[in-house]
Amino acid sequence: MDQVNGPTAATAPRRRLRPLRRPVRGGEPGDRSAWTRGRVLSGLAALSALLLVFHRAVPNTPGRLGSLLETFLPWLGLAVPLLLVSALLRRSALALVAVTLPAAVWGVAYVDPLLSEDAEAYDLVAVQHNVSDVNPDPLATARALAREQADLIALEELTPASLPVYEKALARGYPHRAVEGSVGLWSRHPLSDIRPLDIRPEGVGEGWKRGLRSTAHTPVGEVAVLVAHLPSVRVGWHGFGTARRDESADLLGSAVAGEQTDRLILLGDLNSTVADRGLSPVTSQLAHGPADFPFSWPAGLPVSRIDHVMARSGTVGAVRTLAATGSDHLPVAAGITFGPRRPPTGTAHGQDARTAGHDR
Repeated sequence: MDQVNGPTAATAPRRRLRPLRRPVRGGEPGDRSAWTRGRVLSGLAALSALLLVFHRAVPNTPGRLGSLLETFLPWLGLAVPLLLVSALLRRSALALVAVTLPAAVWGVAYVDPLLSEDAEAYDLVAVQHNVSDVNPDPLATARALAREQADLIALEELTPASLPVYEKALARGYPHRAVEGSVGLWSRHPLSDIRPLDIRPEGVGEGWKRGLRSTAHTPVGEVAVLVAHLPSVRVGWHGFGTARRDESADLLGSAVAGEQTDRLILLGDLNSTVADRGLSPVTSQLAHGPADFPFSWPAGLPVSRIDHVMARSGTVGAVRTLAATGSDHLPVAAGITFGPRRPPTGTAHGQDARTAGHDR
């Protein structure tokens, strides 16, 4: 019988099998739990919430980054669905909880004001529209605005060729008008004390006339009405170019502060949103309705509301955009409700009385 080399099957030592481990999804065995993974996503969610609340803490130098952020601030809300999907794919409970922070902040800032009930009736209704100096059909634009039957209509970028068209088309419903340079105001109610509003930045030619001031004699009393078109801004290699716009906003803010008529309405294309710190000289003094919605520019795919209806000694509600015209802006309409009168100060009221009936 042949001798078998080595241990036989009966005598061979048995190997102890290692217990099988179930693979862990998302990584190797022992991967972090759902409450510890996703820290980067959680940090981004917290950053989004902080930017929504403390956007003024973002420095404006270099490149006016703070103003650029504030011009498109509502769009930070897009971070919420992106972070939510990422948190689900990452299976991170920590990130899911963190996403509720920017969602809640965005909701309070933008959704809650839109859902709040407006007054059933308004003292005045105003329409603001940059009609564009290359509008191919100013007549259709004028007719569309007239159909709103607002008390006041403010227009910017009027040209010598288009002005007679607007004057004729709006004459029946709006017999009172004021025009200074490229801006105009049409009113159902008498206007007086019409004069240019000097918001021209330093270094700009004297032919640049984009502001006016008037007193409207309305059923609720005298109301100072300002129409303004601030300089445009540009995004370039040097950042967000707002210098002239900001200088013009300072001048407009000084005009608002110096206006002694209690009730005041500002209508205009201010070339930024109410969140932009560059408009603080104006927005700090006036009510401007809910948040930045609805968007008015550009008309084809609106991403920002740079056309505004603001008021002093009153509230602005029911802000809405109207159907597109031949302009690159959408018209904006809003209702205005004034509070109790304040005692008159200075001589502004006497001046208005001396110039009553000065319509043009």
